[in-house]
Amino acid sequence: MDTNRSGVVIRRGRPAGPRTIGLVCAVAAAGALLSGCGSSGSDTASPQKSAAPSRAVPATAASLNADQAQRQALVPKAKVDYGQALKAAIAAVPSSEAIAAELKGTPGSPYWGTVVATTDGTAYAVRVDAVSGKAQKPQPQSDDPDDKQELAARLGKATVTAQQAAQTATEKTKGTVTTIELGDADHGNDTVAWTVGVVTTDDWNETTYEIDATNRKVLWMHLDQD
Repeated sequence: MDTNRSGVVIRRGRPAGPRTIGLVCAVAAAGALLSGCGSSGSDTASPQKSAAPSRAVPATAASLNADQAQRQALVPKAKVDYGQALKAAIAAVPSSEAIAAELKGTPGSPYWGTVVATTDGTAYAVRVDAVSGKAQKPQPQSDDPDDKQELAARLGKATVTAQQAAQTATEKTKGTVTTIELGDADHGNDTVAWTVGVVTTDDWNETTYEIDATNRKVLWMHLDQD
């Protein structure tokens, strides 16, 4: 990995993502992942420029790889964005906070797999229709005391909201947020961080940012072009 002048770590290879306690896995199992499925990304960033990757020439349908084509087919079908989906999920679970959202499904049936949690670390998966915005019945996640304690501690440390983290990411890369998740920072200390995936509609690439959940600092970024 390298560090540019702004102090942002530029990752080489696949992004590791936050080390979560596995509660989002139940949501991921409900459908194929939109971002980074079975691909090995490459990072592009100049040490003389900001963390935001330079824009590529608009891609044609014939030039798209499988992941890019999947994003091109799915992203425009979502009439409800991540923020609206999280709002619907929070409304379905009183006194909860957002901890994850991911755009999934098919172009004919897109949905958001979201996870919200209460302050005691009780997490719920909520599927939200990406066209109508309707939330399905919340599904309780892990009852393991250690998992709940870990999640409660993470929520207690995080002072940056999902919306603020997404705003930080989209200020660096203009595009559509398709994934956001609260977890532990990738560098191995006690820092909590948001991982935010942003898809750009000119080339259908995805840029992933890890953002400190206490101060909105960008810890690293990764551009998936493959």
